[in-house]
Amino acid sequence: MKRKLKYKDFSPVKSVLLMAVPMLLMLMNSCKKLTDTPSTRVVGEINMWNKLEDARAALMGIYGLGRAAMVDNNAHWIYGDVRGRQFISPSRQDLKAVNDNRLMASYKTLNELSNWRRWYSVINSANVFIERVHKVREADLRYTVNNMEVDIAQARFLRAYAYFYMVRIWGDVPLIISSHDGKFENKAQNSSAEVLAWAERELIEVIEVLPNRYGQNDPKQPGLYYGQDGGRWSGGLARRVSAYAVLAHIAAWQGEYPKVATYTSKIINEAGTADVGLSDIGSLTNADGFFNGRKSGHLFGFNTSYAQGEGGMSGNIEELTLAFPFVNKEVPDIYMPKDSILKVFDEKKDSRFGQDTLGRPTTDRYFYNFDGRYPIFSKIKAIMGGSASTSPNDPKFSFFSSVALFTRLEDMYLLRAEANSVLGDRQGAINDLNTMRTRRGLPAYSEAVNGLVIDAIFKERKRELMGEGHFWYDQIRYNKIRQNNSDFMKLINSGGIYWPVSEVLLQQNKLLNQNSYWK
Repeated sequence: MKRKLKYKDFSPVKSVLLMAVPMLLMLMNSCKKLTDTPSTRVVGEINMWNKLEDARAALMGIYGLGRAAMVDNNAHWIYGDVRGRQFISPSRQDLKAVNDNRLMASYKTLNELSNWRRWYSVINSANVFIERVHKVREADLRYTVNNMEVDIAQARFLRAYAYFYMVRIWGDVPLIISSHDGKFENKAQNSSAEVLAWAERELIEVIEVLPNRYGQNDPKQPGLYYGQDGGRWSGGLARRVSAYAVLAHIAAWQGEYPKVATYTSKIINEAGTADVGLSDIGSLTNADGFFNGRKSGHLFGFNTSYAQGEGGMSGNIEELTLAFPFVNKEVPDIYMPKDSILKVFDEKKDSRFGQDTLGRPTTDRYFYNFDGRYPIFSKIKAIMGGSASTSPNDPKFSFFSSVALFTRLEDMYLLRAEANSVLGDRQGAINDLNTMRTRRGLPAYSEAVNGLVIDAIFKERKRELMGEGHFWYDQIRYNKIRQNNSDFMKLINSGGIYWPVSEVLLQQNKLLNQNSYWK
């Protein structure tokens, strides 16, 4: 449900955000027409862009807006997991409408999710930053050329990421790469192909500038970063591997699998220099593990840290999936039915979920209370800084601090397997698939047991990346490859895979067109 976001919800670094709020509000205001963002000038433009701290505050503001765009109204998981019916809702009618692809139903949540204004706040703040941060360099000698170039590269990355994210949801969107001093006119949509081509070019250019580590003497960013070492920035900022990861997903979305194979290989080869690795099942699912707070192991996501007062009671997947005894909530908003769980986890010895010979769960890492009416998806449970308890006598206060994750290394291995399978490199695909299977306790792939390689790859994606917002997009790519589901192909060909454009936006900007499926 929609909530009023508080300052702490916007930032990967809370103390920096508190400095960033006036700048963030100033950046947001100049895109009122297209994004429907209220205009609020807290500090006059004349007082901004004068010192190094202004640049840091403005950059952190873009990150904050990026996180808000992903998580407000639980958007990332509703777009990616609920729409694909990976999870269903026992009681919320708005989520049931999403399950049924009734996206124009009259619910506040759906109206909010059809509106791209938050993403254009990200884009406009990045545009303003790119255009004006040079003023800081001119006014404050502490702000080095390298610092400025790395900062601009991050802003360009976040802007390109925002456009890719929107294209997957709405298809055609307006491409705006200038702030126009806050006075730009309404603009029609550009084709999704044009937008993605632009985003690809942007990301390829910033790869040459982005470091893989901040504050740790990376060749691209030597010395401290804003006076802080790597412990301060670990996993919280866009890196070179982040850009490669978004490029890999752009290529996969477009069916350009030679590029997918190239970009994923670059990530896998550079993973060590970026402090990125594959997670063991304990780290992945423990309350204080991979998804909790600020971690360096992912390729790109928006972090929070309970220890620094970040996180909140909304805007995390736990708000949707958890119930008693994890939190004071009787029934989860979404869950996976037992028969669906057993169809996905149908192999013995899977460390994520399995059953013994008597049909009893062998682990509760992915699902707690499997024998109850509503099995609780417990893979991600960063509550109170990882102090969650499963004791029925000790339900925790619902304060969450999980990462709003876009991608991790496991995603890249499976994406490369997908690419190799499509390109005819069957053994290469099997090798990457087996890398994941063996880490989760499963035997090596067997066609007799697991079916076609491409089917096994997407099934493994469904298991491994469950609850991370990938499933709907995976289904689209899978059906484009296999083309054996006529109903889904009709949805793809008719544009039904996209969300409708908000009626608020259509009334506000007469140059916009509703997606054809929803007319």
